[in-house]
Amino acid sequence: MTMLLRSGPGSDAAARLLLIERDPASGRVTAEHLRNCFLAEPAIVAARDGKQAAEMLRNQNYDIVLVDLSSLGDLAAQTEDAVARLVKLAAGALMIALSDGASVSAAVEAMRAGAHDYIAKPISGPAFAARIGELAHRHGKARALTIETGAPERGERFAGFVGASTQMQFVYEQIERIAPSSVPVFITGESGSGKDVCAEALHERGPRANKRFVAINCAAIPRDLMESELFGVARGAYTGVHEDRKGAAELADGGTLFLDEIGEMDLSLQSKLLRFLQTGAVSRVGEASVRQIDVRVICATNRNPMQLIAEKKFREDLFYRLHVLPIHLPPLRQRPADVLVLARHFLERFAREEHKLFSGFSPETANLLIAREWPGNVRQLQNLVRRLVVMFDGGEITAEMIAAADIESLGLVREEAAAPAPKKQPVLPMWRQEQRIIEDAIQSFAGNIALAAAALELSPSTIYRKRQAWAEAGADRKGAA
Repeated sequence: MTMLLRSGPGSDAAARLLLIERDPASGRVTAEHLRNCFLAEPAIVAARDGKQAAEMLRNQNYDIVLVDLSSLGDLAAQTEDAVARLVKLAAGALMIALSDGASVSAAVEAMRAGAHDYIAKPISGPAFAARIGELAHRHGKARALTIETGAPERGERFAGFVGASTQMQFVYEQIERIAPSSVPVFITGESGSGKDVCAEALHERGPRANKRFVAINCAAIPRDLMESELFGVARGAYTGVHEDRKGAAELADGGTLFLDEIGEMDLSLQSKLLRFLQTGAVSRVGEASVRQIDVRVICATNRNPMQLIAEKKFREDLFYRLHVLPIHLPPLRQRPADVLVLARHFLERFAREEHKLFSGFSPETANLLIAREWPGNVRQLQNLVRRLVVMFDGGEITAEMIAAADIESLGLVREEAAAPAPKKQPVLPMWRQEQRIIEDAIQSFAGNIALAAAALELSPSTIYRKRQAWAEAGADRKGAA
């Protein structure tokens, strides 16, 4: 299926792209890929180096900036500094770094400085289009670029997921496109957003579906046992080990190995995992011989991987070995159209299990559910509906029933009631509270805006733009005085 990109709703003009590429031949190839990817041919402007690009960014707004990292030597000695300058000038455009596959460190520097993603050369047209569409969708650009698949929507249910929102339709399309491949997939999303469901869907819809799907939770296994759980252990390696035992990787041979909460893996084991990914060979603990195995690796984390890299808790070379095909699962609060769809699905399922009859949710209850933030995402909603079915006999779900079953909110209310009444603080304007949060984060990281942005899950360009706006507003107020 050919995938094309089109300008998003509310955008009449073609997308504007700035391509920074010192090699004219490579630039022509990239531009041709871009023209073939977009439904409406984009306006592509080329710059040969960093200084020329900076001047263009000062005079024109762009939707996407594609920057070959080897083309920025004239702008700053360090890649991170050069990209940071361009990010500051880009006024919120999608910034995508291009580099050959060996330049992992340069790619990490670019993303620390505010680039939204990194794509290795040579680029593939459809994959390139999909990545741009996914990034634009995730970062909510005003001139969003969406993937035009030419295929009908997949309905409310897909491969274990429930939801008909635009966000979930995009996830479904990604799963269908990525599943046939054997390269690693990196799933990100908050706890309860369905990362395990996504991993199983990729396995079931791929060519390895008739082989094993083996999942291992890196956060649930003690560090001293993790290596043997992953790679196996030989007889006699430890006291009480009386026979050889295969690890998760070996058990998944021919199938899929799912590493959940990969961000919690110990650094020493990360190096062994990297070696396994590079060679396809495993060696059980206490055994000298190696075995060649063939698995597709899918990993997931609910943490910001770039922050983990910045804090030296995750190897950057391992990240880019795993981060080949990324999928981001949106939190439930960002797809309110799916809340009632999910709630009705869970109500029907649990009522059938408990042999009870419920008629649905009252209008008032529906509004309450949609208005909730759902910090626990789909899992929290599922647990709430299960409690409703267990606690009540049937009929229509009312707001009073929700209040009785919502133990998370009840616990919060009780804690607040037991605490002494806090001294009332003046309510600050929203922009002032936002400024305080951002400035406190920058101070916590000794002035490092890239690290502060990672901790706040923002792009550095957003922080630069907001600080500039605050400075200009302050100057205006002083002038008026």
